[in-house]
Amino acid sequence: MNLHRMTRIALLTALSLILFVLEGFLPLPLPVPGAKLGLAAIVTLIALCILPMRDAALILTLRILLASFFGGGVAPMLYSLAGGAASFAAMALLKKHTQLSIVSISAAGGFLHNMAQLLVAAAVMQTPVLFSYAPVLGFVGILTGIGIGISAQIILQKISR
Repeated sequence: MNLHRMTRIALLTALSLILFVLEGFLPLPLPVPGAKLGLAAIVTLIALCILPMRDAALILTLRILLASFFGGGVAPMLYSLAGGAASFAAMALLKKHTQLSIVSISAAGGFLHNMAQLLVAAAVMQTPVLFSYAPVLGFVGILTGIGIGISAQIILQKISR
């Protein structure tokens, strides 16, 4: 791995960690415990658009592992890895095989992120009752995905100039 590529990955990982930490300070009136905006996903989405897929996946994985190491713990890491993997896989496939906008791709990613986390939570807690949150989490995932997609689109327009 050359120095330029390594530096770019390190900087984007650090930026996504900063957004992750800053988001922890935002009071969110969301109806589901633990629900977040997912601001770090802006970096993941931008990386998916401008970097090779393996580099974008590495940035996402490093952010999840480092965030868990610095204060999340094992259970949140499992939820984040499941949500991140499902979201990233879907967004990468949609980007490669469709003409969908970055906002639509991000909305799909937000939805699948929340659904994957819900599946893991239901498996870990061994209760299907958690699936009653699916409609709310699905809707919140789509809305936050749209917001993340719009933010990433604006940033990509600015950096392409």
